[in-house]
Amino acid sequence: MTTTTTPPSTDASGVSHGTGSGQDGQQGRKPAVDTRVKALRRFAISITAFTIVGHLVLGFEQSPITPIVALLASYATALLFEWLDSWAREVTPEYAGGRGALMVFLLPPHITALACAMLLYGNSSMWPYIFAVVVANTSKYAVRLRLRGKLRHVLNPSNAGIAITLVLFPWVGIAPPYHFTNDVTGAIDWLVPLGILMLGTMLNAKLTGKLPLILAWAGGFVAQAVLRWLILDHSLAAALLPVTGVAFILYTNYMITDPGTTPVKTRNQVVFGLVTAAIYGILVVYGVVFGLFFALVITCALRGVVLVTEAKLGPVGAGFRERLTHRLTPATARATAPIAPGPRGGSL
Repeated sequence: MTTTTTPPSTDASGVSHGTGSGQDGQQGRKPAVDTRVKALRRFAISITAFTIVGHLVLGFEQSPITPIVALLASYATALLFEWLDSWAREVTPEYAGGRGALMVFLLPPHITALACAMLLYGNSSMWPYIFAVVVANTSKYAVRLRLRGKLRHVLNPSNAGIAITLVLFPWVGIAPPYHFTNDVTGAIDWLVPLGILMLGTMLNAKLTGKLPLILAWAGGFVAQAVLRWLILDHSLAAALLPVTGVAFILYTNYMITDPGTTPVKTRNQVVFGLVTAAIYGILVVYGVVFGLFFALVITCALRGVVLVTEAKLGPVGAGFRERLTHRLTPATARATAPIAPGPRGGSL
């Protein structure tokens, strides 16, 4: 006796829902979940847990109401912008399709809000945090490119929101370095950054595939510090000091690795990480503060320029590679190369 099953349906969130009545349905097999959704969920859970622990135990400097206000502002603006964008383009909003689709849609603005609330310090004012999350969500719709038929945002949302806020509001700063382990001492003072490093590295290794970018960024950061020491006589210890902080680990594992605004190919990831480190070093040499955030904005913008150029002119460097291959290939090999047959079996 054979059993027939109907194919599973897929909602807007990319989650497959089995609808058959066969053996799989009887055993209650869990539906498959998109890797992107898995990564978003893990990052959202981890940054939420760290925010809660930070305010209750670690001694975060911001008011406890700050992440709540940032979340509400981020949810509202993300839903509003998606509705306006879908209305203007006459397409279905991403949050449509049930509670699952809505939850998946709100994961990026959730992460953005908590990142802005955690990394910025606006004293007792809530407006810098609200402004940052609004700018972050706006950047996803204002700066986009059409790649392979799909609109994709260019700038890292939370990083763009933070960077623009720092530029427009000079009295707003980044949370101080001690902020992440303010109320803990001893072994816990070391376990907090170690735990964040291990968790972030595992998430990126298993779900985002951004380890080449992380290694290139970390190696490039060390390289620019050594070059500043050798060439400009900067203090090597001071140049490497940011690596020891929790903020640098958060930036490395949770911000610079944003899947939506970073390359996929290993070589391109390495270039992205090295360019970010090089730009950071240049900004430091010229006395620009908060260089980590500005370096990433500049790198994302440069990547957007490269993508536009490739879309119009072809892959960057392709012509150079062809000319180099032509010069390195012996003339005899080119002369004896087989000729493709013509349409009637003859030679062209």
